[in-house]
Amino acid sequence: MSEQINMLPTNQSFLEYIEQAYNAKPGQDTIALKQFTKQHQLVIQGQQLSKIYLIKEGITKCFFYEDNDKEFIVEFLSKGEIIGEIEGIKKNRAMCTVEAITDVEAYSMSVAYFRELLEKDLQFNHLLIDVFAQRIINTATRASFQQLYTVAHSLLKLQQLIGKLDIKLSKDDMAAYLGINIRSLNRALKELGNE
Repeated sequence: MSEQINMLPTNQSFLEYIEQAYNAKPGQDTIALKQFTKQHQLVIQGQQLSKIYLIKEGITKCFFYEDNDKEFIVEFLSKGEIIGEIEGIKKNRAMCTVEAITDVEAYSMSVAYFRELLEKDLQFNHLLIDVFAQRIINTATRASFQQLYTVAHSLLKLQQLIGKLDIKLSKDDMAAYLGINIRSLNRALKELGNE
């Protein structure tokens, strides 16, 4: 298996599609461009969604709380990634919370407009199927990576991503992304000589 893991997926094709839809001006109530500051929660676990988002700029973290109130980061999302699509399709409450970790600019679609695109637009459906397929690949790759490599190695890859993006993640966020506790994270940081 390749040692490559996509820790920050992007989707330029989906972004271009949504930008064209936005520029066609279907209406402010169907699609709009919104700004969100760092730490703003675009989606909150357990709440009903009124909007589906597609990130134009910035980075978010998608996470859920376990029954023991521990946070688990499913993934980081960036340019061209869609948020809330599963809930929009299934008409469910939000499975995860999605929070901006940088300032974020995102296209905001009403659920009704999203569902209209699902029913009428083949290109939209192809883009959405591609998103689902890529997320399955990323999840499987990440799970394999975490099984095959040490925590220290996974942490090193995460630190490289953080440095490349010039962002800050708390120890809690790093541990939540790696699926470990703070004690294990501190041990790995010490192993890497970063503590």
